[in-house]
Amino acid sequence: MFTKEGLKNLGANVDEGIGRCMNNEEFYLKMAEMAINDSSFEQLDELVRKGDLDAGFEKAHALKGVLNNVSLTSLAEPIMELTEHLRARTEMDYSDLLDRIAEKLKEYRALL
Repeated sequence: MFTKEGLKNLGANVDEGIGRCMNNEEFYLKMAEMAINDSSFEQLDELVRKGDLDAGFEKAHALKGVLNNVSLTSLAEPIMELTEHLRARTEMDYSDLLDRIAEKLKEYRALL
């Protein structure tokens, strides 16, 4: 189960996230857990690795919004970077960025 301290240790802006959840800590932790368990992360990875940058952009953009709403900052940052590269249809090897996202996601999921 997520705790404020665990999330803070991973770089989440917990106080901001709780504020966005009407100062309801329990609700915030539930929303953060739902965000981390979203299967869109795996779908994003698959789409981008197979070269579907348009669908990948849509997934990345949605995840960016969710993660920023619950202030999971350290995971939102590489997602935001990926979103901007996909928006610009940058020709590049996305592997390193996808691996960074997967590693950070693994850290968050380890808290559950």
